[in-house]
Amino acid sequence: MQNISLASRYRPQTFADVAGQDMVKAVLSRAAAEDKVAPAYLFSGTRGVGKTTIARIFAKALNCAHAPAADPCNACEQCRKITQGVHVDVAEIDGASNNSVEDARALREKIGYAPMEGRYKVFIIDEAHMLSRSAFNALLKTLEEPPARVVFIFATTEAHKFPITIVSRCQHFIFRHLPESAIAAHLTNVLERESVPFEAGAVRLLARRAAGSVRDSMSLLDQTLALGGDRLTQDGVRAVLGLAGQEAFTALLDALLAQDCAAVAQLLRGLLDQGVDIGFFLRELANIWRMLFLLRQSGERVLPVLELPEDEARVWMEQAPRFSLPHIHAAWQMVLDAQRRIIQSPEPAAALELLLLHLALLPRLLPLDRLPGALEETPHSPAAGQPAPAKASAAQTAGASAGNSVTPPARRDIPMPAPAPRTGNPLPAPSADRTAARPALEKVCSTPVPAAGTEAPAPDGMADMRTPSQDTGAAAPPPDAPAATAASRSWDDFCAFCAREQEEGRPMPLPMPMMKQAEAVFSAEGCQIATGTRVLCSLLEKNAADLSRLLAAYCGRPVRVTVAPPAQQCRTDAQLKEEFARREEIQRCCDVLDATLVHCEPLG
Repeated sequence: MQNISLASRYRPQTFADVAGQDMVKAVLSRAAAEDKVAPAYLFSGTRGVGKTTIARIFAKALNCAHAPAADPCNACEQCRKITQGVHVDVAEIDGASNNSVEDARALREKIGYAPMEGRYKVFIIDEAHMLSRSAFNALLKTLEEPPARVVFIFATTEAHKFPITIVSRCQHFIFRHLPESAIAAHLTNVLERESVPFEAGAVRLLARRAAGSVRDSMSLLDQTLALGGDRLTQDGVRAVLGLAGQEAFTALLDALLAQDCAAVAQLLRGLLDQGVDIGFFLRELANIWRMLFLLRQSGERVLPVLELPEDEARVWMEQAPRFSLPHIHAAWQMVLDAQRRIIQSPEPAAALELLLLHLALLPRLLPLDRLPGALEETPHSPAAGQPAPAKASAAQTAGASAGNSVTPPARRDIPMPAPAPRTGNPLPAPSADRTAARPALEKVCSTPVPAAGTEAPAPDGMADMRTPSQDTGAAAPPPDAPAATAASRSWDDFCAFCAREQEEGRPMPLPMPMMKQAEAVFSAEGCQIATGTRVLCSLLEKNAADLSRLLAAYCGRPVRVTVAPPAQQCRTDAQLKEEFARREEIQRCCDVLDATLVHCEPLG
């Protein structure tokens, strides 16, 4: 007699027998009991979660001799025929091999006939996403206005391939992955009915390996029981399925903690020789780092969440304090990021070995402020009477290597309150009559400071409105420089300072492109900002307080911000095009896009 697989032998025959999917079972059971059936249903979800099984049970509930009923009786002739797959009114169609428009037309012709034996004609189309576009279109009218007593059930693992016109005509139920506890309970029930002794650890291992699929768990159980033996053991499961044991993972943690690359390579070679499943090994390794992270953070309080047996919980509780919390977090993130890359690599064993060596050498990674380049002397000379800074920060070293000859002041956390004014150099109080000072301010701010060898006025159009970089090679003074050195500061350097602060995650009052469109003149009294547009002028005035805090962090002293209104001038289209054509960023865009600047419109 041919042996029947466990998955077929123990396929559920009622809604109550199905593991998980409680919401789907409740809705369909009530629909069958009240005889309120939709013309079409769409069941979507990963493999082995019960789509086809629930479709068959629903078909039996609709055609049962005792219908309408919440569950089939499985004793009447109608239920037995559906279970055996010989019922004339219930058809299971393989969408992969019946996917043409001719098949859809033939199906549509069968729909016109009334049920011959049961109450409903039920068409279960498995792998329905394989139907062609023409086949779907041929079913549109039928799904929208089907004959009485006809029900379509589409089962698919890739619902995103369905046309939206089909999905809108169906009741869509999404089948979820089953938790490990539900799969373990189902396997335990099967083993008890088969009278097979088993270890609880072996059942948990099979449930974890199944990754939410009941059919996968049953197939793995069949494969493991084929080994024979008096009982189902954890060691037997690992040997058959090629799974690493807990001892291998504890040895791996010991080698990682000792930063012993040779031991890591030797351990991995032994696992590969045993035929370990690399994909499941990575899943197990990521889960171990997760357990260590939670145990290191919360201790025994998190044990109910992890659902570990007592012996495993004791092992991981001992391992967690050996690693620091940042170390565990970084290792966990590295394993998660590398899983897909390693599995899809043409050399997965080599990719896995590289990951483990990275984990072993993880504590040797240096932060940026300890890089060798950060120990070099700063390239600028200190101001007269000021002590020279002994070391340059990593950010300064990186900026110098990128061609920035100006050493920025030390970064300060912002937003921050403005520091108290220095004694002996107080800032004058703000003028009561601002409009009286505007003509002189406009004269100062409307004349940009030219760069070496260049002289360009500030445009008032929709592009970068700064003059070319005013970098003359002079380094910015340190933050605690006296007010007499304020003239050496520039708006370009301040914008670079803001860009570094933004990279550190600190908010800016204005987007960097808008800030770069302004100009400023630094003096002992403060900072006078000018711009070519009224819109930007209004934004600068609105965010003057935030700008003042940033400038205080940049200059190392309180800074009073004054915003000058834009000069009343109107450039022609030709003047703006000529001005913008000289801009480096415009030239780069034109080169990349093969474009031409055809029109410039001034902003009010």
